[in-house]
Amino acid sequence: MTEILINYVEAAAAHAPVWGLLIVVALMTIESSFIPFPSEVVMIPAGFLAARGALTLGSPVADAVLAVVAGVTGSLLGAFANYFLSLKVGAPFLERYGRFFFLPKPKLERAEELFRAYGSGATFVCRLLPGIRQLISIPAGIARMPLGSFTLWTGLGAGIWVTILTILGYSLGAHTAAMTYAEIVHSGKATLSHNLPWIVIGCGVIFTIYVLVQKRVMRRSAPAPSDGVPR
Repeated sequence: MTEILINYVEAAAAHAPVWGLLIVVALMTIESSFIPFPSEVVMIPAGFLAARGALTLGSPVADAVLAVVAGVTGSLLGAFANYFLSLKVGAPFLERYGRFFFLPKPKLERAEELFRAYGSGATFVCRLLPGIRQLISIPAGIARMPLGSFTLWTGLGAGIWVTILTILGYSLGAHTAAMTYAEIVHSGKATLSHNLPWIVIGCGVIFTIYVLVQKRVMRRSAPAPSDGVPR
């Protein structure tokens, strides 16, 4: 499946100087929705093209930054599609008909289990986990997670993921000779797979620190209980 997608995206990459950023937004929207599409096929080559000055502006750093912005934008659009779809149709519909939309019941149940266990933390950290990052927005919609919180944690998780992929591609473009599109993708995926556990652990630590700090601040700002005795 990945090899087939590589061929199609490689053809689209020929138009990168003109349509590159729009292609990134469109493909990352698909990737972040319920349609199975690996983000590595999009963002690693985007970083590679940026490093070679072959994306849009011809400036490696500026193109890399714009690629990240485009990737996060697409990720949010796809996540919003899942969020509002699940909010509208509800869990019973998705459990019954989800298999017709690339949403098999076991994966939905796994996403719901993670969301029930970790809430917004799952929305954040699961954006880094292959096979579940696209689906975690579905239980968020079913649970009617506040849209602001959903946008914040999804955007942060997607931002970290997209930035990592773009940096991998950028590093390949800056330090290697000519590579085929498939070699770019597979080399980046191999590096990512080797370091993914540490990335996930790091994000988990960040979220845990945030929760602890938030609880501490909330305790300090809570009004002192009244003993009912007039002063």
